This record gives sequence, structure tokens and C-alpha cells, in this order.
Amino acid sequence: MDRGKLSRRDRLVKEKRHDTYQQPGKWPEPTVCRECGSLFQSGRWSWRKPPKQAHKILCPACQRIADNCPAGYVEIRGTYFIEHREELLNLIFSEEKLEKTEHPIERIMSISHEDDRTVVTTTGVHVARRIGKALLHACHGDLSMQYGDDENSIRVYWTR
Repeated sequence: MDRGKLSRRDRLVKEKRHDTYQQPGKWPEPTVCRECGSLFQSGRWSWRKPPKQAHKILCPACQRIADNCPAGYVEIRGTYFIEHREELLNLIFSEEKLEKTEHPIERIMSISHEDDRTVVTTTGVHVARRIGKALLHACHGDLSMQYGDDENSIRVYWTR
């Protein structure tokens, strides 16, 4: 037998990474989230009023919240945040509102205060990045972002 023509079967196959919270196909249209009321129609999520005959599911954002599985982490450190806490929390919520208005799947999950840092968890990468950029634009400081291997997760660090 010619060794050159044999294929190796012991090779590791690199699996394609995927987002567990992304539907493999399309939801039937129209589909409404039974938790938040967002509507999936024409290939996207919106806040339009759903028709009565819409399919009912749990949208990806509500599913992430239920599973406590954030896609984004925004870590905020420094005395500036402590001194301007209320003002910066208002900025964070304003950025979420702007993003969520256009993209219902992008939301803040929680805000926790731990020792010398505040951590904002989000249902999507876009709102986390938007919050980090807003903090940098409004207050300067240092900003860094690290995407996960699959680019379905992000860690944003802001310090001042």
C-alpha cells in the first residue's frame, strides 16, 4: 500500500465556533419575545407592536439574562468613577438606551460594585463597546478592549 495516498484520521478537527444564543436558522416570522415583547420580523429584532398571531419565544437577550451568561463585560476602575458615580452611571444608561432603541438584543444585564471596580455586564458586544467609547470620549482615561476568540464576547476596561 502506498503510504502517500493514505489519509490520516487521527488529526484534530477544529470545530467552527458559534454563538449558542444565535438561532441557527431564522425564527418564523413574526416572532415575539414572551419576556420583553421585542418583535422579530423582516430578519431583525425591533420594538414594534407584535401581531396577535406571532410565535412566542424567549429572545436571545432575555435568554442570556435568564442564563446569566453575558456577552460583554465593562470593567471600570479608578477614583474618577467613584467621585462621579451618579453622572457616569447616567452616561452608561443613556448609551444603553440609545443602543437598545435600535437593537433590542443589546442590553445591560447588571451593574455590580466590587472593591475597587465596577463591572457592567451586557447581552451583546456592541453595547459594551459603546459604553467604553462613551466613557473615553466624555471623561478621557485609558480604554482597552479584548474580543474573545469567537468575537461573540468582549471585555472592555476603562480606567481613570
